[in-house]
Amino acid sequence: MTGKTKVGIIGLGFMGSTHFRIYRDHPMSEVTAIADIDEAKLRGDWRKIVGNIGNEDNSQPIDLTGISTYANALELIRDPDIQLIDICVPTPYHKEYIMAGLKAGKHVLCEKPMTRKTIEAKEILEFYKKQNKYLMIGMCIRFWPEYQHAYQIVKSGKIGQIKSATFKRISPSLDGNGWENWFMKEKLSGSALLDLHLHDTDAIHYFFGKPKSVTSFGLKGFRSDHGVDHVLTRYDYENESLIFSEGGWPAAGGSPFEMSFLIVGDKGTIRLSETGYKIIYEDGTIETPNPAKPNLPTGWHVEIDYLLNCIQKNIRPDKYLTIDEMVESLAIIEAEERSIKENKAIEIIYG
Repeated sequence: MTGKTKVGIIGLGFMGSTHFRIYRDHPMSEVTAIADIDEAKLRGDWRKIVGNIGNEDNSQPIDLTGISTYANALELIRDPDIQLIDICVPTPYHKEYIMAGLKAGKHVLCEKPMTRKTIEAKEILEFYKKQNKYLMIGMCIRFWPEYQHAYQIVKSGKIGQIKSATFKRISPSLDGNGWENWFMKEKLSGSALLDLHLHDTDAIHYFFGKPKSVTSFGLKGFRSDHGVDHVLTRYDYENESLIFSEGGWPAAGGSPFEMSFLIVGDKGTIRLSETGYKIIYEDGTIETPNPAKPNLPTGWHVEIDYLLNCIQKNIRPDKYLTIDEMVESLAIIEAEERSIKENKAIEIIYG
């Protein structure tokens, strides 16, 4: 494939607007269409868009010259000029738009989570196996420079046998944000368990493989209507390692966003925290790598750059995440949900 990939973005919330700017500035892509139900956003008025990490300045109008606008996402998908559909809408709409995009012969990038329920993701997986276009889910943490660097260090054996690992993601409350406050409606978002904590569950899956079971504890109905707003989970790998995660959006709205991890091996420790990214070896040596490239500073930049390169080179985008793995991560999350409800360890059923 030659020339710029023509992109259509569905949904102009925090992630849609973030993706828009990345595509706009990338030499291999061109945003040619956008879709949203908010007419103001289609006019370039993005002042109401807010997020919980790295917010852009939306105070000035966005230049949308030459970009087609649609109030109906399915009309955008039918646009014959678009080659890549980027889906950034609330989770319940993911399956419909993924399937429509693939059926229309488009490549698809869909924001996480892939779907609200594992059974829906399995249906997409079976359909996708028969397609010649690409589907990638925006699990940006797998692409995030520090996480990707740590993954390579763990796999290389440089810090030895893993003894413990803790992944943490705490967001300020999102109550009042998003379309019709959908994050706080458990049936729509799956609450913090699915919409936020999934990142670390999937990271643990990526780093260490599929756990046999999970034991989870959750705070329910504090921010959302009755969903899990704060979760603590232990992942059982049937060995002596302690693998643990904590996530949620329980903090007050003005609190800083926290994403961190601590991975301890018998030869060294990898740490990402508010003090930076470090590798501390047992002999006292400390490394402070900066794995981010200037033009690819975040996981969002890396994932989009990777997919654009795959499209240009006709390579299936399976290096960082396969759709099978995404289904598995959703199965782990559903086991965590059951563990909280039933107050016991839950064995995970894959496949």
